[in-house]
Order: sequence, then C-alpha cells, then structure tokens
Amino acid sequence: MTAEYAGIIAEEIDRKQAVVIGGGAPAQLTVWGTDEQKEKFLKPVVSGEKTSVLLLTEPKGGADLAGLETTAVRDGDDWLITGTKCFISHRGNDFEFLLGPAITDPDAPRHRNLGYFVIENPSPGLTIQNMNLLVGNEQHFIFMDNVRVPGANLIGGDHQGWQVTQTAVGAGALGSPFMTDSVHDWGGKWSWQDMVGYLQTTESQGASVGKDPVRQQLALDCFMDGHIYTLFAQRNFWMYTNRMEMGYQGNEADVHKRNFCYRNMTRVRDIMGVYTQLNGLDTRAPLDGLPDVASRNSFVSQHGHGSLNISKVQMARRLGISRTQERSPALPPPPSTSS
Repeated sequence: MTAEYAGIIAEEIDRKQAVVIGGGAPAQLTVWGTDEQKEKFLKPVVSGEKTSVLLLTEPKGGADLAGLETTAVRDGDDWLITGTKCFISHRGNDFEFLLGPAITDPDAPRHRNLGYFVIENPSPGLTIQNMNLLVGNEQHFIFMDNVRVPGANLIGGDHQGWQVTQTAVGAGALGSPFMTDSVHDWGGKWSWQDMVGYLQTTESQGASVGKDPVRQQLALDCFMDGHIYTLFAQRNFWMYTNRMEMGYQGNEADVHKRNFCYRNMTRVRDIMGVYTQLNGLDTRAPLDGLPDVASRNSFVSQHGHGSLNISKVQMARRLGISRTQERSPALPPPPSTSS
C-alpha cells in the first residue's frame, strides 16, 4: 500500500484504541529472515493469528543490550538458551513467539558475540511470570533454563545478533505521517479535546478553570510539546518513505518524546490538581482516572524500549560527537510513495 494509506490505517487503529500486536517482529524478520522463517513466524504475526514479544531487558544489565548475560550453547543442530529477561510487555501470557539476542560466542568482542533467536512458547524449560508493578501487571519475567531452540530459529548469522536487534529497536523511530493527536503520548488514551473539555466545563470558586491564565499557559505548553513530537514523527516518516538515510533523527524524536511525556504529566497535575492521583474508582478523579494511568506510565516512558540515556548516547554517536560513531541500523523497505 502507499505511505498515505499506511498512515491512515495507523491513525484509525490508534483512534479505536486497539491493541497493536507483533512485538516488533515484522521489522527484523522482514530484513533478516529467510523465506521459510517469514512464512513460519512473520506471516502468522502480521495476520493476527499469533503474537510475539521482544526479549531485551535483563535484571542485571537493564537495557544495556551489549551487556546481556543470556547464553545460547550449540547442541548439535539446536541451541540451548539459558537466561532471565524482565519487563517484557504483553497483555496476558498467551504470546507464541519470543524474539531476542543471546551470547553465542563468549570469546568474541561486544557487538560481535550474539545470535538472535525465535523461542516458541510453550517450550520445556521456559517459564513466564507476571510482574506486579506501578503500571499494572502487563510486564513479565521470562526464565529460560536450557530451552532447546532449533537451528532454523536463528535469525541472521550466529554472530549477527547485535545487528538484528538494532533493526528491531530502530523500527520504532520510523515515525508516522498522521500523528495529529500527540496528547496520546502522555501515556494514557485521552485526547487534546478531553483537556480542552475539562478546562471549559470544570469550575473552581464559581468560575471556569479555563479562565485561569496560569492553567491556560500550562495547557498550551502541553499542546506545543506534543506538536513538536508530531512534527518530528512526520519528518522521520517522510525521510523513511523517500528512502533517505536516517541518522540521529529517530533518537532526536525519541529523546523529546520521553522528556515531554514526563514534563506534561507535571503540567497536568498543576492544571487539574491533586485529584489527578485518584484512579477511576473514585468519583472525584478527572477524566475517569485516565490522568492517574498516564502519570504512572510517564515514568515507564523513561525506560521502555531502552532508556533515555541510551537513546542520548546513540544520538551522540550518530551526530559524530561521541568517542565512538555508529550508523542507523538496517530497516525494512518503506511503503510505496506513489498512489
């Protein structure tokens, strides 16, 4: 389909607040997978028959993927994978494919010592446990104890795991052409219109809170921060669909998004007051408790899919102002720009 249609579909999915499945599997399988792997793993994920998750964060190294400790030991034509992952996001435990890197060569240097595998669920030695966290219980521990994985489930070469992982992570920086309602990026599924409605209809001391010049300024700051991210996302999508090389731009948008999500929730608390910390079970909670959900999720925005500091380091490397330099990862081909 064309880039325009791809954007429209993404916008409608967001507007309906639908759960987007896939866990990042399409990008790395599209770029690195064989035809057989695409048929077995990619096709059922894209069609919605199966779901997948990314196995990245570990208890000790956090989001430092180069410092992970999960190992994959060759056993004949198979691999035996052992390790622990945490903060793996998914609603429920019913995902069929778990994708992620593991050390295949402990003697090789960093970035050249990994393979990238698809682990099928269920498998002997694979245990999934929910994590009860500030943002709910949709995060999981993944415990792997000599989980046997067929050699056919290795994506790319047995020393190309770092490159495959970067494709998976980098796909999140492609942007979208129709991100016109970036208030959603506060972390809760609400809209700019919800904020305007609150300012217009809520009264304090006999007057609309929207007439308070301080609240007006805070609300405009929220909108402008979100609109800047919208422009970043649209710029990145334009670059991607026109097959332009993307360097620091994806990290630029990512760093801004993480920062403004956090800033905006502070502003929302100043606009709506302390009742924003009440959940939807309390009748005094504004917007049915969505600000409380967004406030808790704003903390996660600093860490999800890597961390703020890692994104800053990557941006510095791609700008050429770091001790080391790097280029953007291989990405799947963009949709057509013609109608």
